Amino acid sequence: MGNDTTTIIDLIRHGEPEGGPMFRGSKDDPLSPLGWHQMAAAIGDDETWDVVLSSSMQRCLRFAETLAERLAIPLHTDDRLREIRFGEWEGKTVEAINTQYGPAALARFWADAETNPPPGGERLSHFQNRIADAWRDWTEHLAGQRILMVCHGGVVRVAVGAVMGVPQERVLSAMQVPYACRTRVRLDHSPHGRLSCLVSHG
Repeated sequence: MGNDTTTIIDLIRHGEPEGGPMFRGSKDDPLSPLGWHQMAAAIGDDETWDVVLSSSMQRCLRFAETLAERLAIPLHTDDRLREIRFGEWEGKTVEAINTQYGPAALARFWADAETNPPPGGERLSHFQNRIADAWRDWTEHLAGQRILMVCHGGVVRVAVGAVMGVPQERVLSAMQVPYACRTRVRLDHSPHGRLSCLVSHG
């Protein structure tokens, strides 16, 4: 039993970006002043991590850089942790999508995103695979550490969905992930395998 290792991953979604709520995807907007405030309010003064891991998008990375520097801990970035790409819907609000594509389009997407992706958008299965690859690589590389992962709503949903065994068609609609939402996952690595569980959310 001497090889047992516990890894704690705290996932935090970025705060509100400039431009407010919309289907942003690969649109690389920075945090708004409110978004910076939301992120600062979500991180306690006495919290400690061994490392910060961030999406390469600036709405995540700029805060991650600031926090890692303040805590004097390493920062890693990974392009695979970017948000799912929404194709023609990027930069559009729910209202604009409903007007242009009809309300049924969003209903179909939320019911089964793999079968009904946005026009020109990323397949859910591709998104899930790249998040799974990044998750596996980093949790092996940083095993036994406390990790803060600064990422996106879709990344949190997919990562937690995998831990909880959420069916693919439900993974993007099964949980709410507001701006600066915190989620904790625990991984226990042992000679008998790897166990993962959701500790807290929201």
